[in-house]
Amino acid sequence: MSAPAAGAASAVLDFDDILVEIGEFGRFQRRNYLLICLPVLFAAANSLSYVFTAGSPTYRCYVPECDKLDDAEYGADWVSIAVPGSWSKRGHFTPSTCERFVANDGHFESSSDPWSAWPLDQCFAENFTTETERCHQFVYGSSERTIVQQWGLQCPENLWKMAFVGTVHFAGLVVGTALSGYLADRYGRKHIFLFCIVFMALTGVAQALSWDYISFLFFALLNAVGTSGVYPLAFIIGVEMVGPRKREMSSIVLNYFYAVGEALLGLSVFLPDWRQLQLALSVPPLICVAYFWLVPESVRWLLARNRREQAGVIIRRAAKVNRRDISVELMASFKQQELDAETSQEDDVEGGLHVQKDDKIWLAIKEVAGSPALMGRYAILLLIWAVNAIVYYGLSLNATSLSGNKYLNFALVCLVEIPGYSLAW
Repeated sequence: MSAPAAGAASAVLDFDDILVEIGEFGRFQRRNYLLICLPVLFAAANSLSYVFTAGSPTYRCYVPECDKLDDAEYGADWVSIAVPGSWSKRGHFTPSTCERFVANDGHFESSSDPWSAWPLDQCFAENFTTETERCHQFVYGSSERTIVQQWGLQCPENLWKMAFVGTVHFAGLVVGTALSGYLADRYGRKHIFLFCIVFMALTGVAQALSWDYISFLFFALLNAVGTSGVYPLAFIIGVEMVGPRKREMSSIVLNYFYAVGEALLGLSVFLPDWRQLQLALSVPPLICVAYFWLVPESVRWLLARNRREQAGVIIRRAAKVNRRDISVELMASFKQQELDAETSQEDDVEGGLHVQKDDKIWLAIKEVAGSPALMGRYAILLLIWAVNAIVYYGLSLNATSLSGNKYLNFALVCLVEIPGYSLAW
């Protein structure tokens, strides 16, 4: 074959053609895909862990005149006469969180120990006035322990601090998404993917060991930065090695793992302490350090960087694991592309036309920014994504506010994504 003919053959060679020959979703891709999906479970759980670690438990004022010091009951029968609150249509009483009714002074005059509890049959309405006062001791409705109890963040004046945890988390997602994409294009998708997993795990452990509210916020920000890079890079690495006919399936199944990972937070009912929960979500991903040897680099990224020799090694290994043979014509065409790329690069250098890869990226960005049509589409996509995110996270974060078991509610709201993804498929 002449050189021009070889060049024409190489021009039409597509990576999808190689995938069809080596197997679109063979043993190599299945093993690689499963390994890629596992960290997504923990990334999903870390992305919403603050719903429980920084959630507000149910609590009311401690009433020393009626509550038993060692065995205080949140929903005792007498609570409505000692603590203000509201009644539901079904007759359920919800006590106020930080106010209680002032006790009659007569009790303190007749009691030798003003802090001893009255007999329960004496906790009547006439023993309390209609005036209210603030309290600084609380009775909780469950064994759940969050940063609220840890650092005294009860009462309405601290609600902004709880909401600010979510704000910091989303700020970290914005920063991390932009950084991980850029760094992955520059240094390799596999390396940045592994870095994000390990960074997520280490900052999650640090978050569990936080010593005050400020340190918790700092590590929550860093944790979100690491978490934000795991899913998109897993999606790219996992899907791009799958052949065209199996690609839709692989892109949907990855989201199943994300939904299940979120739903795993519902198991925090068995880990009511926020430090234990955060550690349980952060320590296991550290095993992914082994991925440095188990998961190959992105072949498409290697081809884009003209590192075709390394790409060829991975392709041949995939064909061997899948027990498929690569045709001589395909490998010859692949080799010819490698030679053509090297020759073109040398010609550009000699002619003073060599442009760094990063410069090409910025040139592309400038070209997009100069196109009103592309910028209009970009703005529409941003709007759609913002609305989607608001609805998605709005439902997820408020699932714990529904009546019933909040852990089960949260898990079901997360798992309902699976039928939605299946319908999209």
